[in-house]
Amino acid sequence: MILSDFDLIWYLKSGRLVIEPYDEEIVRENGIDLRIGSEIAKLKPLNRVFDTKNIADEQIGEFYEILSGEEFVIYPNERVLLTTLEYVKLPNDIMGFVELRSSFARLGLTIPPTIIDAGFEGNVTLEVHGSVFPIKLYRGQRFAHVIFSKTLNPVSRPYRGRYQGQRGVTLPKF
Repeated sequence: MILSDFDLIWYLKSGRLVIEPYDEEIVRENGIDLRIGSEIAKLKPLNRVFDTKNIADEQIGEFYEILSGEEFVIYPNERVLLTTLEYVKLPNDIMGFVELRSSFARLGLTIPPTIIDAGFEGNVTLEVHGSVFPIKLYRGQRFAHVIFSKTLNPVSRPYRGRYQGQRGVTLPKF
């Protein structure tokens, strides 16, 4: 069952769904818009192999340039990670499907399918693929849309993975 704005407001007021900072403007007809945070991670063009089975956590950052600021340019065909302004906390019976807002998709930006698992909490890190021309994005812009779905029953194993509680843009963890 997909949650309506009425349902989402009830979940938010009851504290079962947490979105901070909260602004009633981000609640839409059947979902919540997430805004761009103040960090972005750009892949560096390296001629090194990223070995997913033999890499230490401290080495992963060598493949990225992390930038902080109020605005970011995504260049043609560039792939970046960006973080949401909002910290979200889902109960064990709600999950979310994340999509790009259509205005940004119409510019040629894309994001791969992204799921927020029941029980997850943290800022959401999104992978963004650049368009055919540079696009400037700003901190606080409504960028992604999350459709929340109630599970038939609460999940017996809520999310407790390696990204639980993440703050800011979070690099991959192996």
